Formats: sequence, structure tokens, C-alpha cells
Amino acid sequence: MTKEPIIGILTGSASDLGAASKAAEVLAEFGVPFEAGIASAHRTPEDVVNYASGARGRGIRVIIAMAGLSAALPGVIASHTTLPVIGVPIASGPLSGADALLSVAQMPPGIPVASMGIDGARNAAILALRIVAVSDDDLAKKLDAWGKKAADAVRASRGKITDMPGIPAIPPSAFDKDKEEG
Repeated sequence: MTKEPIIGILTGSASDLGAASKAAEVLAEFGVPFEAGIASAHRTPEDVVNYASGARGRGIRVIIAMAGLSAALPGVIASHTTLPVIGVPIASGPLSGADALLSVAQMPPGIPVASMGIDGARNAAILALRIVAVSDDDLAKKLDAWGKKAADAVRASRGKITDMPGIPAIPPSAFDKDKEEG
């Protein structure tokens, strides 16, 4: 895989960096190069436009945009690029992120933004990886192995039920069998 960044993470302010670091951890775990920065849709709109409009030309394939309060950042980015944009509403302010969630999810026709749940930075990174994996078989295999490991951890946790009657053994799903054959 190239060492040039292929996923961009942009936050609306420094207060969103905690969420950005959660996305960065996931991307680093998969060895996918990324870049991160801060630009405000309201206070530095020219920076946002310049970043969004130049991202494709620099090799970025997906942009993760995180913001709280009015959360205009993901939509502004999406209005200046044809790249997939994943919006992460950040819990902040008197509405604890509910306003940010609505801002990210309620985009006008023609300006799509994939919306994560409030503070859903890890899921944003996983979705970005899945988008890139459409054209990267090695990354797709890593994601499959990661998913299997997560499923195995859930199955192993069933052994922690000791003070209640357990459910019968659950056979692997057809989905799991397809992954093993594929």
C-alpha cells in the first residue's frame, strides 16, 4: 500500500481531536496512511474549501469530517468534492451532540454525507476502510480477519455467564461460512 495518505480526517476545532485520535487508531491498526487537520466551516471556510477541492488531486479517497454544535463541516466539505464524506457528530454543547447529529444527517439532495452516530469516530474509520477496500483486496482480507476476530471474542465471552442458565450452542452463520470459503 502507498505511503501517501488516502484518508483525510478533518475536525472543526481542536476540541474534536479526541474523536479524531480514535479514528486514527483504527486506520493505523490497518496500516492505512491518513492525514489529519483542523479547519472550521464557520471561522476558516476558505481552508475547508481548499482542503476539500484539492483532496482528490492529492490521492485522498475518503474524508472523515468531525464537528459539534451545528456541525456544518461535513456538508461544506461534501459540497466541494465528489469524494465520499463521512460525518461524525461530536457530543458538545447544551444538546450533547443531538444538534450535530441532525446537521450531519439532514443534508440537501445532491450533497450526500454518510452520518455516524454521535462520537462514532471508530465506525467512521471502519466505513472509510470498507470504502477503500472496494478496490483493495489486501485491505478487504484484513477487514475480514478483523471481523472474524471480533466475532470470536464475542463467542468466547459467552463463557463468562456462570450464574445464569446459558443458551444452546449457536452454529456459525452462513455469512461466516461464506467468508471461510471465499
